[in-house]
Amino acid sequence: MKWNNYTSLVEKFRNQRVFDGCGISGYINLDKKRDNGEQIIDMLSILSERENGLGAGFAGYGIYPKYKEYYALHLLIDDEDSKENLIRYLGDFGNIIQSEPIPTKIPPNVNNPPITWRIFYEPKHKESISDDAQMVRLIMKLNDTFDGVFVISSGKNMGVFKGNGWSHEIADFYQIKDYKAYMWLAHSRFPTNTPGWWGGAHPFNLLGTSVVHNGEITSYGTNMRYLESFGYKCTLFTDTEVIAYLFDLLIRKQKIPIPITTIALAPPLFTTIENMEQKYQIALKNIRATYRSAMLNGPFSIVVGLNYPKPTLIGLSDRKKLRPLVAAISNDENSVFLSSEEASFKRLKLCEDYNFKRIWHPKSGTAIIAQVGKGLLRDGRESPFEKINLKVEGTIGG
Repeated sequence: MKWNNYTSLVEKFRNQRVFDGCGISGYINLDKKRDNGEQIIDMLSILSERENGLGAGFAGYGIYPKYKEYYALHLLIDDEDSKENLIRYLGDFGNIIQSEPIPTKIPPNVNNPPITWRIFYEPKHKESISDDAQMVRLIMKLNDTFDGVFVISSGKNMGVFKGNGWSHEIADFYQIKDYKAYMWLAHSRFPTNTPGWWGGAHPFNLLGTSVVHNGEITSYGTNMRYLESFGYKCTLFTDTEVIAYLFDLLIRKQKIPIPITTIALAPPLFTTIENMEQKYQIALKNIRATYRSAMLNGPFSIVVGLNYPKPTLIGLSDRKKLRPLVAAISNDENSVFLSSEEASFKRLKLCEDYNFKRIWHPKSGTAIIAQVGKGLLRDGRESPFEKINLKVEGTIGG
């Protein structure tokens, strides 16, 4: 991608760094009721003190029911030649079900946007490799070597919309209010230490996994080398990319249960482990040893959306809670919300519609997990293995 073509306010704010910035928000309707984008826009836009106009983005799950059996490729493209080359290339490896522009409306302060395109796609079925594995290989190749094209999302019945601008500008640009989803993620402000470009805004996605992130992953180099040993290519020059790929690797590819995955990525400190029962010490030390190169270090809070094995919303912060994360649940216990600040939950529309049963702060390094069909599995205040059957989950044999 020609990054410099897609700048908005980047030059003005090039030297501005707000290390505790970034607004993150997300929610899930556990009955899969689809809401339009108004609520997630409100949740994110109220966090205006956490953004600087350099980037924002949204991810919606359940937005393409008509094409839910196909992979929805959302693309940023430099020019028409690159687009035509891409379409020919994809046609050689699978079936293009529908190819069309992503509807946009350009606000005044969003300058020189790329071509925004979407393709509903089906890879050629091969007995030796799954469709998901084929798509991961394809996406890695496109983002690494295909000139003028960048894949920003690739999951089924979901999509990522992101770019340069303030959160309300990106919402207007992509007409987010026109989409309906049962799970929404949102992020404002650009990555702290990486170039300002459209593809570098959050959320980051691979297949059904999307991540929004506030903070800085100091273990990026170790995480990147670990992922590359499994065939992933980290080409986006941002630490958030490795988080998305790690969730995909552990949950989709290695079939690690979601609660154990979150422990592997943010395990308790050894000083904490030593005070636990012996069986928990053994389990946690084994997890740390096995996934030591996947562990995330540094200050972070993240909100993750998954559609595998079931639609799931996850919230997780670092082990010292150096970045904020707040949770809420609706009075009917059908909707779970996550955000950088409680202000997101206190928008008038949200309060009127949901009448929150409770708002709380999860513990550091402890995941909140809400899943369609199962409800709020963990509220982020449990001990590491509370509500987890170790024998069933496969952590300890017996």
